[in-house]
Amino acid sequence: MAERSFLSISTNDLKNGMALNLPEGLMTVVEFQHVKPGKGGVLERTFRADEKVPLAVIDKREMQYLYRDGGALVFMDNESYDQLHVDASDLGDAVNYLKEGDAAILPMYDGDIVGVELPAAVELTVTETEPGVQGDRVSGARKPATLETGLVVQVPLFVEAGERIKVDTRSGEYLARA
Repeated sequence: MAERSFLSISTNDLKNGMALNLPEGLMTVVEFQHVKPGKGGVLERTFRADEKVPLAVIDKREMQYLYRDGGALVFMDNESYDQLHVDASDLGDAVNYLKEGDAAILPMYDGDIVGVELPAAVELTVTETEPGVQGDRVSGARKPATLETGLVVQVPLFVEAGERIKVDTRSGEYLARA
């Protein structure tokens, strides 16, 4: 087994978005304060000034989602054209927003997929929803709609099956007709 070398970085040089290889696992810096630790977050750690911490080098690869193969999604690397099978469970909620042919950024660490980056909004087709009732224009009223990926979102009453809509990938909410 090849010995892995680890890079380290001073805590004075931390920036939001950096990945660290801490004893608790791979972590991303979401907020840092030089005086007192921030509130909330998944893991809160306090470091001394200029302490060395292990930096994780994340390789972000642009890939195209090709098709589903059982419980995995098959992606093609846009540079090498290699195909990669990724367990749907490793992608979390992102599977609700990916359709065949879509592009996604897959961050990799030590050869493993450690997440997925999607655009802020995607366009998906409504496959099933109740028809809107003529004259039913209650302001702000919503109804459930099933999208082509299987995701169910609340949409305005005027949205019909077959229409394309924009959905926010961070909140899963309807944004507009596409």
